Amino acid sequence: MNPVQLSLFVSESTAICREMGITLKRVALSPNIADRLDFSCALFSREGELLAQAAHIPVHLGSMAYAMKDLVSLFDWAPHDSVIVNDPYLGGTHLPDITIITPIFFGDTLSAFCASRAHHADIGGDTPGSMPLASNLSAEGLIIAPQYICRNKKLESKTLELLNRNLRTPDRTLVDILSQISANETGVKRTQRLIDKYGIDSFFNATREMSEYSELLARRTIKLIPDGVYSASDIMDGDGLGNNTITISASITIDGECAKVNFRGTAQSVSGNINCPVSVTAAAVYYVFYSLMPRDTPACHGSLKPIAIEAPRGCLVNAIAPSACAAGNVETSQRIVDVLLLALSDAIPDRIPASSQGTMNNLAMGNQYWGYYETIGGGTGGHSAGDGLSGVQSHMTNTLNTPVEIFEKNFPVMVQSYSIRRNSLGRGQTNGGNGLVREYRFEEPAQVTILSERRQNCPPGHHGGGNGSHGQNSLNGKVIPGKATFQVKKLDILKLETPGGAGWGRVLKTKN
Repeated sequence: MNPVQLSLFVSESTAICREMGITLKRVALSPNIADRLDFSCALFSREGELLAQAAHIPVHLGSMAYAMKDLVSLFDWAPHDSVIVNDPYLGGTHLPDITIITPIFFGDTLSAFCASRAHHADIGGDTPGSMPLASNLSAEGLIIAPQYICRNKKLESKTLELLNRNLRTPDRTLVDILSQISANETGVKRTQRLIDKYGIDSFFNATREMSEYSELLARRTIKLIPDGVYSASDIMDGDGLGNNTITISASITIDGECAKVNFRGTAQSVSGNINCPVSVTAAAVYYVFYSLMPRDTPACHGSLKPIAIEAPRGCLVNAIAPSACAAGNVETSQRIVDVLLLALSDAIPDRIPASSQGTMNNLAMGNQYWGYYETIGGGTGGHSAGDGLSGVQSHMTNTLNTPVEIFEKNFPVMVQSYSIRRNSLGRGQTNGGNGLVREYRFEEPAQVTILSERRQNCPPGHHGGGNGSHGQNSLNGKVIPGKATFQVKKLDILKLETPGGAGWGRVLKTKN
């Protein structure tokens, strides 16, 4: 292909993933998927290598890219099959994230795969919202090993029985799973149309050229970073079960066109649920490096090839089953990004922002009749080109905040206040952004789980910039821990104040 043809092919492949996402958003019923957009869609080669993705959730997409080759090798694929999986130690992230994989045949030839991953508010577990403060994976919900959800367009009765037996509201979860299957069917039809346009041999050649081009751009990007070893570390507030000051360390070795990230020195796995499967760790590493690449870099397998990852087996960022990991996906992944950006800030200071809020502020709630989950935005870090943003999701999440009207329509909770948290930013040559305040009044008793970070340790500034403010959670005016599970009564008020982003650069003093 000439450059123009290749550019068109990249755009067409990416558009398929976007259309899959639009289908999923419009067909799903839960606010988690239809309104918060907590889902991701991607295309993979017939060997399971990433071909294209939409600009959805980094932690979903990077982990799928890391593990899909192993997953697709497990099955004898046929047209109109779909496989379901959520096991974090088989390429998943955490149990609420369910992945549906569907093969794409052109005639009798297996040509590619499409996959959708979405967060479901009910996957069972010890608490409503399926994000419990657990010490074992089985307590976090239903573990779905890779298995058929659909064969020849017919739903698998054994898989449906498994869901019905283990979930609080199986009908609602199943509707959203069927929405994922519909999204995948869109991906199948659009990819078949693309193959028909180019021809099967040209399609395979184009995917190879796309991968080679993305690898070329990735290598050029890494080569622009000065050779050397760059190291940094940071700490997690705790695991909610008594283990505190948990270290994440990383060293990044830049050698010409290649980068190697080593997590030697990181703490061992802990009792609580902040353990991180290596697929999630890989997603965080890929996200950081991909963010440095040119905007036109195809988001495919080639861009990952120059990046190697080493993490001691059994450490916090390479946890092994059955370690609990509900918050590893959402909180530890954020801290990995903070550590990698801090390390790279020594090498390329003008391209790296100061620390963002460093948490997703996970809130789960419900009772036997309903369950809800959301993440809450905060401040992002200042950077050489300007100030950070206020009240947004950052880094490993890319969801929206649930609109107040949608939230109150679906659940017996009122949002009493929702505002920017003034003066929570870190100051510097450029300032960070402010966090948010979100206050809930419960209209009936419920159980609540909070999994949040940066409640003790502030987001650190870069190059002399000031730290962002740490967050705070409170119930009826009394401060509560960053990670907690508790019962609320009718009219109880829960308030979450999220961290601000840190400042970048020392404030220059001016002469009078």
